[in-house]
Amino acid sequence: MSKRRDFLKKAGIGAVAAGMSGWNGVVGAVETPERADKAGTAGTAGTLSTPMDTALQDASQRMAAGWTFTFDERDALLSMQNGPASLSGNLTFVSGTNTWKVACSRDGVSDRHTLVDSRNNVQGYLVFLPDGNGIQLLFYHRTAQAYKGVWSFEGEIHFTDDSFACRTRPVKGERVLSLRCGAADSLWNDSLFAPASDCALQIDATRLNIRTLSGGRYAFLASGTIEESSEAAFTIRLETQYFKRRFVPYYRAIDRQRCPKAPTGWMSWNTYFDKATAEDNLKEARIGQKYLQPFGCEFWSIESWQGNSDQLPVRDFFNMNLETNKKQFPKGMKKLADDIRKLGFRPGIWIPPFGTGSDIFYREHKEWFLHDKNGQPISSWNGRYMLDPTVPEAVEHLKNMFRTASREWGYEFFKIDGISGNTAYLYERSEVKARFKNPACPNPIDLCLHAFRESIGDDRVFLACLGHISGPEASYADATRIGADIVHPNTPVKWRGVMDQGRCFMNQAFAHNIALIADPDTLLVRDLPLAEARTSATIVALPGQLTFFGDMLEGLSSERMKILQQTLPVADVYPESLYPYFSMLPVWNLHVRHALLGNYNVVALFNWEDERQTIRVTAAELGIDEQTARCGYEFWTEQAVPFEGALSMEVPAHDVRLIALHPVASVPQWLSSDRHIAQHADELSEYVWDADHRSLKGKIRIVGGFPLTARFQVPSGYACSEASCDGATHTLQQGNDGILSVTFNAKQTTTATFQIKF
Repeated sequence: MSKRRDFLKKAGIGAVAAGMSGWNGVVGAVETPERADKAGTAGTAGTLSTPMDTALQDASQRMAAGWTFTFDERDALLSMQNGPASLSGNLTFVSGTNTWKVACSRDGVSDRHTLVDSRNNVQGYLVFLPDGNGIQLLFYHRTAQAYKGVWSFEGEIHFTDDSFACRTRPVKGERVLSLRCGAADSLWNDSLFAPASDCALQIDATRLNIRTLSGGRYAFLASGTIEESSEAAFTIRLETQYFKRRFVPYYRAIDRQRCPKAPTGWMSWNTYFDKATAEDNLKEARIGQKYLQPFGCEFWSIESWQGNSDQLPVRDFFNMNLETNKKQFPKGMKKLADDIRKLGFRPGIWIPPFGTGSDIFYREHKEWFLHDKNGQPISSWNGRYMLDPTVPEAVEHLKNMFRTASREWGYEFFKIDGISGNTAYLYERSEVKARFKNPACPNPIDLCLHAFRESIGDDRVFLACLGHISGPEASYADATRIGADIVHPNTPVKWRGVMDQGRCFMNQAFAHNIALIADPDTLLVRDLPLAEARTSATIVALPGQLTFFGDMLEGLSSERMKILQQTLPVADVYPESLYPYFSMLPVWNLHVRHALLGNYNVVALFNWEDERQTIRVTAAELGIDEQTARCGYEFWTEQAVPFEGALSMEVPAHDVRLIALHPVASVPQWLSSDRHIAQHADELSEYVWDADHRSLKGKIRIVGGFPLTARFQVPSGYACSEASCDGATHTLQQGNDGILSVTFNAKQTTTATFQIKF
């Protein structure tokens, strides 16, 4: 990888794109390991119908277990296969203006291929070398030769259907957090990852471009340079248990039937803390039903309901016997769940089950709890009496408790608190482990989480709070809180809480929506300055994190309510960089591949500082071709943004700028809308430019009673003449900056058909 890093550092990734400007990028699809289609594209593959070269076959068997090779000298077609991964493509070598031939051995050295010049003389060699769990293709000079040249390997990769292109190798000095929505690609990508099998296909070349074709199919172009005094190499590895061996030892891919996207909802704690009543929750739910449910808000979750829960601290709450606080919840928790469901929400509940503050429960079950060597109860944040999870009767009690809350009360979302961020640290201490009934138990948290999942059922959503991706949560939970509480009891949200949301996500973004869905804690916009509210909403919504609201909705301004609406429904976003970051990156870059709009980027420029800053990011840093002209539109300030190989904007302290960045078209084109922070145009179901009638036509989903404004780039030579919309009203506004704004409105939620003529 060092050569690629050096290349990127010296030339910038834009140089990679420039070097590939003539790449048509696709060879014929490989139908079987023995045959490649010769469909007419640049670098067409030849057939593999002839027997494999014997010398190469013998060499491959000696090189690396798992990898097999075939090579057809007629077209220099190399095919490689290991398990679910197969590559097939043409090898070429160009020295100066001459294209040389890549051929089989000519001197009896069976495991060494040749570089043959235009005079039919062997000038160099290609060998296949074992490299750990991979194979290296090494190009080098024949003795005493000193030519320069560029090798390339161009073709197609087949991998698992669920795989996606990504990065698995960090580069020093990165400033950009890379994300993707849809089958989008970045020039930085160096790998493919398959979530279901936790398998990574890693490719190492000085210059590399991977482009997604369809599910499990990718075009690739890898190349490198042989200098007068150096060799060049291409390495490919199939690494199993990528997450399991590095970061997530209990790795299991997210259950997409139970949790197809990140959950959304509202919970009371960060506004009401320990004072919310059943009626408070229902009052808020009625407001949410009108303003949030139409946009995709799904759960309404209850906190601080237990016996003795109307007075902090939490360690005094009766957390282990389902005793309900009669003063605040007089009709019980089942009735509240039924009332929430009648309002169209799925009911959720908060439970910290690892301890209790109930003296009575402790005395009745003293043998279920931990005691120090002097016989005194061991305490923690979530109980004056801490559970001993190695006591089978105690775990069975927890099962019955969660089974009741799930099946008899009817709760469907479980926020289970006090896990790895608190209890695991305590349980891992040697002096505490010595006090277990079974001190040899390797992981008592695993016992508990298994009991929770078994009891609530596979059709319930499980949020581990505070969870760690390094713990057993990944085997059982759907989502995990990745940071501390955004506020402290009875205090308003502050900037440091927003900073913590950003910092924790950047550190753990690599596992989001793969191992566990990230939960940044609730989004709070009521008491923050507008700039900080926008920043928090962008942190939550751009990467598609679990999205729960925590503000008191009654009396919330329409401006702040719209920010909440602009986070729903959650965008289906995945990380592109599958490794952690440990600094506050100023740029987040969402690569979008839209079925109708093609490929574009949504770039967030964050100012984490206390003073105004100018933030600049280049096309190279964004992983896009710097030669392609692009136009931009800023979401929060509603203005056109120029792009000439870089984005540069002045951002106030604690604020963010969010730019949709599209390749420039020669005709009017969609740029943005105010529907969603991710700007992934989920509201657009049809869209086409009709050249014959010089018009844009499409279908757009409008939430009833809430206007939606779309923005279009109108190039020179075009002007809007008229517009029509079936199913909604519309207004037009043409700006001097070439931006046409169209506002759609409908009384009922509908998908409206529009046409804009130029």
